[in-house]
Amino acid sequence: MSDDVMPIEDYLAQGGMLTSPDNVPARYRGELLRLMASFVDSELAGAAGFADIINDAPGIKERISAARIVLEKTDHAGRVLEVMGSFGVDTRRYANHYPWAARVARDADIGAARREGDMRLSVFHYPLAGWVDAVVMNLLMGKASVIQLNELARVSYQPLADVFRIILPREARHTELALAGLERIAETPEGRAEIAASLAYWRPRVAASFGLAGSVRYETLSRFGLRHTPNETMLAQWEGAVESALSALPLN
Repeated sequence: MSDDVMPIEDYLAQGGMLTSPDNVPARYRGELLRLMASFVDSELAGAAGFADIINDAPGIKERISAARIVLEKTDHAGRVLEVMGSFGVDTRRYANHYPWAARVARDADIGAARREGDMRLSVFHYPLAGWVDAVVMNLLMGKASVIQLNELARVSYQPLADVFRIILPREARHTELALAGLERIAETPEGRAEIAASLAYWRPRVAASFGLAGSVRYETLSRFGLRHTPNETMLAQWEGAVESALSALPLN
C-alpha cells in the first residue's frame, strides 16, 4: 500500500462508507454479518413473542396495534435479511432455522449471554406474562431500540444504514403505541400495580441489552465505523428516555 492511501480502518473510523460486498474486507464482513444477524434474530424473536400476546389484548384497537407491531418487526427483519442475502446468506431458510418463540424460564438470569448460536439480544429470551407485561416490555425495549437504531443508522455500510433509517421511525411509533397503552392501564390501582411489577422485572433485562461498559468489542466495531457511541453512553440515554416517559404516567 502506498503512503498516500489511507488504511481501511482509518477511512471507516473517519466516516468513510462502503457500498458493496465486493469492496468489504474479510474481518469487516464478519463483524457486519454478526451485527445484522443480531438485529434480524432479535426482531424475529420479538415478533414471535408478541404474536402470542395478541389475543390477550383487552380490545380491538389494542389487538390491531399488537398485530401491526408483529407485522412491522417481521418486515424489519426481512429488510435487513435482504442485505445479508447480498453476502451469500441463504435468506429462504433463515426464518425457520431457530424456534423464535422459544423462551427461558421467567425467573432465569442469563445476563447479556447469547444462546446456542441464536444471535438475538438476551432480553428476547425471556417470556412475556400477559398483556400488561407485554406493553411494559414494549415501551422499555422500544426506547432502547430507538437509541440503538440511531446508532445503527450511522453504520459504515451504506445499504444497511439506509435500511435502518427507514426502520427507525416505525420502531419509534411502536414506543408511542406502548406509552398510549400504559396510560390506559394506569387508570386503575390494579393496573398501576401490574405496571410497577413489570417495570421491576424488565428494566434490568433491557438494560443488559446495551452490553458492558468499557467493552473491548466496542473498540473493534468503532475502528470499522460500525459503532460510534459507547455502551455506557447509550445506556445512560436510555435511562433518561425511560424516566421521561414514565414521569408522564400517573403511577403513584
